[in-house]
Amino acid sequence: MSTESQEGSSDLEQRVVNFLRRNFPQIQMHGGSAAVQELDEEAGEVTIMLGGACSGCGISPMTVQAIKSRMTKEIPEINTVHANTGMGGGGMGGMEEPSSPGDSRGGSLDSDDEGPSAPF
Repeated sequence: MSTESQEGSSDLEQRVVNFLRRNFPQIQMHGGSAAVQELDEEAGEVTIMLGGACSGCGISPMTVQAIKSRMTKEIPEINTVHANTGMGGGGMGGMEEPSSPGDSRGGSLDSDDEGPSAPF
């Protein structure tokens, strides 16, 4: 994200972007990208777009689960995290969230079940 686009961003969006950079540098190191696609501050919902090498990557469901788990704990204003990996084919305009064990597919994360651990 460039400095120019950051100037028009809200404080919450900046915190989400910084969270992704700080907690998931491996995404970029492996040729992927993570960006805030949509943020609804009132509802506490954020949609993250994973691109590049993340599309079709076998561990992207674990990456998504780790982002959901950590972000909702670290940024209390965020209740729900959705992820668009670009792998979807129908329904929601290509937006399909990878599912993992313990994932309710509704985007919210059960506090007792964090799902699989990511390898980072």
